[in-house]
Amino acid sequence: MDRVRDLASKKAAVIFTKSSCCMCYSIKTLFYELGASPAIHELDQDPYGREMERALRGLGCDPSVPAVFIGGRFVGSSKDVISLHVVQQTLSIPSVNMDKVTRLASEKGVVVFSKSSCCLCYAVTILFQELGVTPTIHEIDQDPEGREMEKALMRLGCNAPAPAIFVGGRLVGSMNEVMSLHLSGGLVPLLKPYQTVLN
Repeated sequence: MDRVRDLASKKAAVIFTKSSCCMCYSIKTLFYELGASPAIHELDQDPYGREMERALRGLGCDPSVPAVFIGGRFVGSSKDVISLHVVQQTLSIPSVNMDKVTRLASEKGVVVFSKSSCCLCYAVTILFQELGVTPTIHEIDQDPEGREMEKALMRLGCNAPAPAIFVGGRLVGSMNEVMSLHLSGGLVPLLKPYQTVLN
């Protein structure tokens, strides 16, 4: 029991699983699709697996795997986690890719998450340059974690993952929102702190 509790509290998201279990595979896949990197403990490959399985049953896991813990607390089995996901549309677990997106978005004044083949991404970059701003561009289609970053951007409220524009660390939106802001006269004042002197 102590071993289970100790392992369950070592990382934000922990899954006790078995390598041959199809439900375990489904739950791991769900977490990866949500941009999370849970700690995985395969009970059938652990010398203490049998004892850990008994301990999990003692905690109320039935069946014993998959058993999901978030923040050291038992969330439930695959059925419970899928129900929670369907109800909430997302699990409230720390996400490496969400952290990466928010960190990159706040590192510079004006940040654009872009795709190298996207004409709207190119257009918004040109617009910023004409307004005296040199945005920091992150090409998500050239990033090994690009797919997960796209999902993170959608979860932050971007209706399209690219272009996704941040000013001062805050999400402004996509090309539509930026153009609406520009046409209403709100974009230039927002960009003022990040403008270079125009000739």
